[in-house]
Formats: sequence, C-alpha cells, structure tokens
Amino acid sequence: MSSFPIVCVGGSAGGLDAYIRLLKNLPPDMGVAIVIVNHLTLVATQLHEVLLRFSSMPVVLITDGLMVEPNCVFIIPSNRDLHVENGCFHLRPISKPRGWPDVITVFLQSLTEHWSGKLIAVIVSGYDGDGAAALCGIREAGGISIAQKPGTAKQPDMPESAIESGCIDFVLSPEDIARQIVQIARSSAASIGA
Repeated sequence: MSSFPIVCVGGSAGGLDAYIRLLKNLPPDMGVAIVIVNHLTLVATQLHEVLLRFSSMPVVLITDGLMVEPNCVFIIPSNRDLHVENGCFHLRPISKPRGWPDVITVFLQSLTEHWSGKLIAVIVSGYDGDGAAALCGIREAGGISIAQKPGTAKQPDMPESAIESGCIDFVLSPEDIARQIVQIARSSAASIGA
C-alpha cells in the first residue's frame, strides 16, 4: 500500500482556470500525487498538454495500470471512471454515461477503500454536484476536503454542493488551496518520518 498523500482535484466547467492557479503555486517536491478528475465525456482531454506549461511537476495522462507516484500530476482521460488499487490506477467504462457524470465521486470512494496514505479532496469550479456525495467518506477515512471559494470559481455549483455536504474543512481560493496542500504534505511527511 502507498503511504504518501494523494490529492484529488475534481472540477468541470471553469475548472481549467482553477487547475492553472493551483498548479502554478505547487512546488515540484512535495511528495504528493495530484490527480485531476475533470468531467469530459464527448471529446478527448487535452489537459495533460495544456497544464504541462503551468506545472513544475510532470503531467501525465492516466493509462490503465499506471503506477501512482508522488511529485506528479495525473489527468483522467475522458469518458472513463477512475479507480485505484494496489498503488495503480484502473480505468473502467464510465458508469453514468448520461446526465451529469459522477467520476469524481467514484474516484474519491475508491480512494477511501484502497489508499493508505493521507487523502485530500479538492472540489473546484463546475456544474452540478459531483464529488459532494463522497466527502463525508473522505472525512471518515481521516482525510481533508477543500472547496474552492465560490466567489473565485467561474461556475460555483460544484463547490457550493461540496460545502452543503457539511464535510468540507476549508473554503479557499485556488492559490490558498495550494498553500494548504503544501502544509498538509509537510505535516504528513513529518509524521511519517517521526
């Protein structure tokens, strides 16, 4: 089992702005895996190409069986559900092909079941409420949940749904989310080293 922290950043409409602002403020050596779970069902994602310009870490499009590693940004491919097991990513056909996807909820639930390191769930700009249903499970697993401050989101529906779950620990701008992740990563590394 992997013991380093994993950060799931879930978003959709307006998420690109949040991802860029977040990644620009993350150092390359935090010892954390960043997984961006973005709703995209109709066209292939290009986030792994776009975000490379804004990240000090490698940005990789997830393939089935890919190992989860720290100090790397992973991007979910479009039209797939994402799971994690035995330290590897697993892609499955999307379980909800119609209506609003729930790919963020699916991945967060997989993390609570199969990841032994610290869990950090971040919900940023997007329509609907994907991810909100899994946040209390993140808390129960000892993880931390962060919502983008709705006033800083291009589309506040997803962060607002996350806040309404009652299981959000912090409501922050993308820049402050980055600072919070760094702080959590440092305290996590200190407790592993202790």
